[in-house]
Amino acid sequence: MSDFEFRRRGLRLVASVSVAMVALGLTACSSDSDNDTAGSEPAVSETRVVSTDKGDVTVPADPQRIAVLSAGFAGYLYTLDAPIAITDTRLLGVTNLDGGFPPQWAEKAEAQGTKELPAGEELNIESIAQAEPDLIIAGGQGYSAVLASEAYDQLTAIAPTVLIPSTVNTWQGELEAVAEAAGESDKVEGLLQAYEDKVAEVKGSITVPGSPVAYFLSLSTNEPSFIPQTAALPTLLSEVGFEPEDIIAKAGNPELYGSGDSFIVSPELLAPVATAPVMFVVPVAGRTLAELQQDPLYTGLPAFAGNKVYELPATSYRPDYDGVIATLDDIQEMFAT
Repeated sequence: MSDFEFRRRGLRLVASVSVAMVALGLTACSSDSDNDTAGSEPAVSETRVVSTDKGDVTVPADPQRIAVLSAGFAGYLYTLDAPIAITDTRLLGVTNLDGGFPPQWAEKAEAQGTKELPAGEELNIESIAQAEPDLIIAGGQGYSAVLASEAYDQLTAIAPTVLIPSTVNTWQGELEAVAEAAGESDKVEGLLQAYEDKVAEVKGSITVPGSPVAYFLSLSTNEPSFIPQTAALPTLLSEVGFEPEDIIAKAGNPELYGSGDSFIVSPELLAPVATAPVMFVVPVAGRTLAELQQDPLYTGLPAFAGNKVYELPATSYRPDYDGVIATLDDIQEMFAT
């Protein structure tokens, strides 16, 4: 079940769940021996303060059991080698209520012994408590972020809780925010440099098939939907030479859906809006490019008629760091000179 379908339902939370308070109090780092040398390094503070929209939150300096309540953040934490005790697994267009880790980080999750947070229309507070986390990271975009915000007081009774605001909607911003919460900020600069190097490599090795470019979001509802040029994917590909169509203006400045990275048009407006000579299709629980190519509503669009429409995986829509690199790899393979 996708974010889009979840948002249309009434939001309900667990009325009351009894949870045990997990003590944050970590003892000071001191030697068990009386034979410490006079030159020993002083103990490092075992807590840090992270500023959030809920105020300052005191978190462990080096968390050992992190609960991740938004699956979109788990990939960043695995990239940062942070220890995840339990995580939500619902990644838009990739997994659903049936469970199972998203393929792109399933191996890392299994290696760490991460447990799956049972999925549902309510946040499973009891499972979170049983995982005994010393830090909870939640928030971001999507239905799971709404549940975590509503259950904030219950979560803080389990462990220090950092909610990443939905206004942090670039992958760079999410990486930095998640790394700060987990005490892994020292790794961010190296990852960003590797990204810049990858962009330069891809840009120098491809031929862009034309411009401007539109981004079609294929949903389970079969409603014609587009990704605005301000969203993550068009912004990413503009870095390697794909000039995005000003699709928002073309569509008459429609209201952007949810977190501002999609909008829907009527079938009657599809042809006037989808005039770009190049298009990427991103199936998010919707029809594939091959299926859309059998639909007369789409076959006459310029990109379809000119055979310049290309498919990217759902993980490119709201990509984490690994998703960004994987998307750049896909682009390099598709358009190599």
